[in-house]
Amino acid sequence: MSDPIVEMVVESVRVHMLSSRHVVILKDAARDRYLPIWIGPWEASAIAMRLQGLTPERPLTHDLFAAALKELGVRVERVVIAALAEETYHARLVLERDGATFELDSRPSDAVALAVRTDGRIFASEAVLEQAALGADSELASAGDDDEGEPGTPLESLGETIVDPRLDMFRDFINSLDVEPGTQSSGGDERT
Repeated sequence: MSDPIVEMVVESVRVHMLSSRHVVILKDAARDRYLPIWIGPWEASAIAMRLQGLTPERPLTHDLFAAALKELGVRVERVVIAALAEETYHARLVLERDGATFELDSRPSDAVALAVRTDGRIFASEAVLEQAALGADSELASAGDDDEGEPGTPLESLGETIVDPRLDMFRDFINSLDVEPGTQSSGGDERT
């Protein structure tokens, strides 16, 4: 890879509250730059579970792959978010065994899920960061912008507190409702 790479850390995994789309936020380890990558719900869950120290009852696909690599003597040296083409990120897994390195094409979500399970380092190419990174002065919630670039719905972290504190008033309202157990409205629209 001729493009310089920058070490990243997983800052959080979040969900767009209205669309339920998931995003992993990678942070530049040395600067206040953030790289939001939209991912699927299963991959978001796999990353978030590991970050929270949760272990599933049975191995998930990423756990199985990490265990297989370990048994074969293969180490995940690093993962690199290597390219951004037509709004799609491309990643590379760099694996090492007996001094030899191998590179495999990967989806970024799978690469990050594997990295957090194997203590593999995460990098992004400088070119990708120049194209898509958000700076410290930009609203991280802008990762929830709609397709036209208009401000979108705030993002909520998985397994953490809600990012937008204005939602506290709605939570307080819902918690203050006095609803008797077993009572339901009859007929009408169930969407309130």
